[in-house]
Amino acid sequence: MATKKKKLSSLFPDWSQFPEELLHLISKNLDNCFDVVHARSVCTSWRSAFPFPSSLLRPRYSLPSFVKYPLESKELCTLEKVPLFLFRVRAPDGDAAEYFMGGIARDESDDHLELPSPLQCSVKVQIPGTEPTLMNILDCQIFSLGHQYRMIGCNPKDCGGVTFLPLNKEGGEFVVLLLNYTNVWLALRSAEMRWRELKELSTAACRELFTFRGRFYASFFNGDKFVIDPSSLEATPLTPHNESNFLVPCGNDELFLVKTDFPTCRVSRLDEEAGKWVEVSDLGDRVLFIGGHRGNFCCSAKELPQGCGLTGNSILFTLGPRNVTFPYKYGVHNNTGNAEDDISCWRSSMENRVMILNKYFPVLAFQVER
Repeated sequence: MATKKKKLSSLFPDWSQFPEELLHLISKNLDNCFDVVHARSVCTSWRSAFPFPSSLLRPRYSLPSFVKYPLESKELCTLEKVPLFLFRVRAPDGDAAEYFMGGIARDESDDHLELPSPLQCSVKVQIPGTEPTLMNILDCQIFSLGHQYRMIGCNPKDCGGVTFLPLNKEGGEFVVLLLNYTNVWLALRSAEMRWRELKELSTAACRELFTFRGRFYASFFNGDKFVIDPSSLEATPLTPHNESNFLVPCGNDELFLVKTDFPTCRVSRLDEEAGKWVEVSDLGDRVLFIGGHRGNFCCSAKELPQGCGLTGNSILFTLGPRNVTFPYKYGVHNNTGNAEDDISCWRSSMENRVMILNKYFPVLAFQVER
């Protein structure tokens, strides 16, 4: 038996003997955070040589509790940053692929985990209503979609939305904007570490809350939209006022407004210098994901896992009661065949059918059929 084990071990290189200078060179040239995770799974010495990717960490901030506001409390709550990713799962059927969109966290036992195989690296997928399953990310394509924030250590119903804005590159100074369960807007500056109330922004429930180019943005189900300055905490209304509008930030480069009037929609880009929205017909290589309470995202079709079955200059709505949707494209003719139909808008393209397999927070699962 010992001889057999010796023969098997001789078939595989001893990666623990890899030269340190080459490990350092490799670590400097790994741009994808999951490539780093793969490298850390090789052996113990590689795990020590490659720090866990900061983009996968969930930084936490201890803040005064807001639950009993306006009463002051010595209790604490925790703000957590949640990185979001899109996973493509390889399927035996070449005409269909499954995708998972959601947050990911590091296993607290990562540094003590004994892997059954040195090249195995998995993430636990937890979809509400199902048992958690392990997914080997060596067989996945993965794309970063940014991050969201959530409050932990309190009842989820106590917080209707929260976001975080660093005031410097080091992140030592920050402002937190939060909507509590009584629909009261609260803000906290790190220099003061106490909650202060903002004037009421809207009587409706908050739909979207995010940051863009150093300012807070909030939109509501009745169509109200505001931009909030982090220094003065003054809120300025944004037009147009329409309850079927969705704001979609593309990093800090562009902010898009998607105005829906199903079965069509129109897209505008914010011109900050002119202070107005400019209608566009071309998103370039971008794909806009409209996900409602899960958040809206924008990314490059070329960077998506195998295109994700989607092409650039398109919009995918993953919210709504139906479990079947299609990408929206500009200039698509209506299936009525009426030559007088307006094609200067975005309409369902029937390009590839998208089946929504799960839409319950925090994981969106969908399948693109080609």
